Amino acid sequence: MNMVIPHSLEPALKLQDVHLELSSDAGPVHILRGMNLEIGRGETVGIVGPSGSGKTSMLMIAAGLENTTSGTVSSCGTVFNDLNEDGLAAFRRDHIGIVFQNFHLVPSMTALENVALPLEFAGKPDAFGRARAELENVGLGHRIDHYPGQLSGGEQQRVALARAFVTEPALLLADEPTGSLDQTTGEQVMEMLFNLQERYGTTLILVTHAPELANKCERLISLADGQIVSDQAPSSAPPAATAK
Repeated sequence: MNMVIPHSLEPALKLQDVHLELSSDAGPVHILRGMNLEIGRGETVGIVGPSGSGKTSMLMIAAGLENTTSGTVSSCGTVFNDLNEDGLAAFRRDHIGIVFQNFHLVPSMTALENVALPLEFAGKPDAFGRARAELENVGLGHRIDHYPGQLSGGEQQRVALARAFVTEPALLLADEPTGSLDQTTGEQVMEMLFNLQERYGTTLILVTHAPELANKCERLISLADGQIVSDQAPSSAPPAATAK
């Protein structure tokens, strides 16, 4: 009889021999080259590497927003290869939070409406009450009725953090979350991100060009030419000179 592995023990993310190849006028471009990676529940993982190394592409595949050319992607026991676009969208809604560099807030919605949106899509009860509480968690309880255009960059990213965490996702993907912010504001946003990650026990995958941010994670993974070239604890990692 086959042993059933509890859902909670399945890796938050597992990539098995993942290849990504895109077409161009000059011929096929190999973005990811046989990537293998397993990230456990609750881990914090920093991803670094030079531009073009495959960081964002790996994140897009982890989110189910990009299909692999070959290989298998799974998260929390669900194999992405078995899902259609609607299935992937439903899985993201229920299990994955995403924070982008440029916030991606809906400009015609207030901060409260932006944060409540994923809960409303999922048909969750008390969407606005939960959204209000999450905005208070990021220090924006007094700004809930403001629109993105009325908020500073740091405030907009805090709204984006609240929106990403309000569904209590198993996996949080952050792509250069401080890239549009000054150093002081970026540090404040990152402190909030790690506080929320700890509060919810969320698995965090952080793509960044800033070694000091990646070094806050438990694991530091370096990419080059679409492959993992190192995977270790930051304290034992070599200087992240490739993260530029």
